[in-house]
Amino acid sequence: MPRIMAETAVERRRVRVRGQVQGVGFRPHVHALARRFALTGWVLNDAAGVLLEVQGAAVPAFLAALTDEAPPLARIDAVEALALEPVPGEGGFAIRDSADGGAVATGVAPDAAVCPACLAELFDPADRRYRYPFLNCTHCGPRYTITRRLPYDRPQTSMAGFPLCAACAAEYADPGDRRFHAQPTACPACGPRLSHPPEAILAHIAAGRIVALKGLGGFHLVCDAANGETVERLRRVKQRNGKPFALMVAGAAAAARYVHLDAAERALLESTPRPVVLLRRRADAPPLAPAVAPDLAWLGVMLPYTPLHYLLFHEAAGRPEGTAWLERAEGPALVMTSANPGGEPLAIANAEAHRRLAGIADVVVDHDRDIVIRADDSVVRMVAGAPAFLRRARGYVPAPIRLARPVPPVLATGGHLKATVCVTRGDEAFLSQHIGDLDTVATLGFLEETVDHLLHVLGVEPVAVAHDRHPDFHSTRFAQRLADERGIPAVPVLHHHAHVAAVLAEHRAEGPAAGLALDGYGLGEGGESWGGELLLVDGVRVERLGHLARLAQPGGDAAARQPWRMAAAALVRMGRADEVAARLGAHGPADGVRRMIEAGVRAPLTSSCGRWFDAACGLLGVRPSAGYEGEAPMVLESLVETPRVAAGAWRVRGGELDLTPLLDRLLDVRDAREGAELFHGTLAAALVDWVVPVLRARGMSRLVLSGGCLMNAVLAGELVRRLADAGVEALLPRRAPANDGGLSLGQAWVAARHTLPGPA
Repeated sequence: MPRIMAETAVERRRVRVRGQVQGVGFRPHVHALARRFALTGWVLNDAAGVLLEVQGAAVPAFLAALTDEAPPLARIDAVEALALEPVPGEGGFAIRDSADGGAVATGVAPDAAVCPACLAELFDPADRRYRYPFLNCTHCGPRYTITRRLPYDRPQTSMAGFPLCAACAAEYADPGDRRFHAQPTACPACGPRLSHPPEAILAHIAAGRIVALKGLGGFHLVCDAANGETVERLRRVKQRNGKPFALMVAGAAAAARYVHLDAAERALLESTPRPVVLLRRRADAPPLAPAVAPDLAWLGVMLPYTPLHYLLFHEAAGRPEGTAWLERAEGPALVMTSANPGGEPLAIANAEAHRRLAGIADVVVDHDRDIVIRADDSVVRMVAGAPAFLRRARGYVPAPIRLARPVPPVLATGGHLKATVCVTRGDEAFLSQHIGDLDTVATLGFLEETVDHLLHVLGVEPVAVAHDRHPDFHSTRFAQRLADERGIPAVPVLHHHAHVAAVLAEHRAEGPAAGLALDGYGLGEGGESWGGELLLVDGVRVERLGHLARLAQPGGDAAARQPWRMAAAALVRMGRADEVAARLGAHGPADGVRRMIEAGVRAPLTSSCGRWFDAACGLLGVRPSAGYEGEAPMVLESLVETPRVAAGAWRVRGGELDLTPLLDRLLDVRDAREGAELFHGTLAAALVDWVVPVLRARGMSRLVLSGGCLMNAVLAGELVRRLADAGVEALLPRRAPANDGGLSLGQAWVAARHTLPGPA
């Protein structure tokens, strides 16, 4: 008997796709799938993301492939499908023009490094884009830094002034082409132009000159990292003090000549965002200028991410054909550091760069594609087995951080150092790029510029503005002024509450949580200087459960820049005030500092973990005076090979952890390395010994770790390991920096809870 085949039913679905789905090749992806599964319908971009209708017999298979085979830069947050009646006689599948109107609920992708397909074209002599410094496609190139507004279409970007030539227009209009609707696409016939050819740029670098090079989010200052005289000069004219410089090398194999590189670190180095990755130096590395990263065990290394970067290394390699040369362990190491005078924002405009960088750069290399928004390089390192941000910017911004639930739209303005801002929209938090320390008029302008751009591009009208409780922070005054202008409440958030809340926000953790906030300074209750705090956080409520013992800060802020002063405070606390002059007199007015401490004059007390680090550095002779914030603790961490514990070198009394016995032990060590290992190992053991009983008494088995001290990979790793041994799960910052760069995220989460109806 013949078998009767049932006819597959024709279905029609209207599908809404939310997330990072514009400017990443999502519409051609939909178009290709529709053709593969013989479906009819249409797709378009709109304010909420991507909207499409599909009809045919294979709609379920299409919907599965829609997410399973998404383009590399896409991030799908939600797919919503609604059944519709089939449309009789519909033919073909169309990509429609973007729809305007409505509240913007989508976003723009971060800038992305050159993809492999574009690299192959860049080094193919037969390709029309051979060695073109601005090639890109749907899967790579500039995004956020060239976008003026949404939807993300070419007229809304800084490519609007570059009409496409016939060849590029054909690619742009072809749904089957890799450059279909690639908004920054261009070629030598119709695109941006560089002021100097790559061979001339490399010749300047080889001759020992400092080159200001225009990139994606601003200018870099570039020089030969092996040229000691030039690196020293760059440090001097940039007013860089001892801060380390980042390096760029051609590829991972070249990086492995200078640093140790495991599989996870290599993956991070080669990832699409192309961050600067902090990696441990090799003892047998080729020579670098000593001033690249003085006395640090790590180097900040990144790989090329623009075509122009690649062309410099291609030129140095002798212009080989193809891409195989990128896998060779050879080529120069270039210093690649932000092009800004000390403490000021990145230069982004051509005229601005020529004016502001005069006297710093010998040569300024610009081009005629405008940078719309500044974005410095991101900096990451492996901490406790996973990547952690030291600075979150280009390559990651403005990708949102998903929250546990939708919240009202709020703006948070961060702190004073390493400032960022944050905007919430629905269940997303948009953390801005690194803005910097708010010490100059120019940086304050950058803060306001960033707020305006982020609110505009996201289409958000905040209902509240959050800020730090410190009344004298510029970010606080700006928030209060903005709140007054907009007629909305300003919400002050305790500094260390924000640190803990930031980690809870990114981990989508709700309910009461214990948090250990370890940093340099934050204003506490009653105007106290805090920085070593055990807190209980529950939404908008915070309770201080304990803190580190207080040390005097002779000279106030000067003590953070001169660790020998904190060493004097430690000696006085030990009852060894008579040793201050003998041990520390070579570094400054030791007797005067001792008298300040004993009299309590201009020597405020602080529970700061950062100041305990400084005291250890001062006692061990590690950077008695520091050239930049955190320099002494960074050098101290660099000395550690194996952390060790000095048994009994701490006291816990009444919720207070006193590390004075540990500092006393440091006076008897043989060398700074031994002291560094004892300090790190003992500090971690002491913190766990202090915190775990408090958690157990409250029936808690999870601890949030945050604050700038948690960027110390030795300390963080030891804490996580010891807490795990005690049955406690540690939550570390992963999507936002542990330092003050993550404050605005925590402020936004707390302020959003304030504005929710009912108990928060």
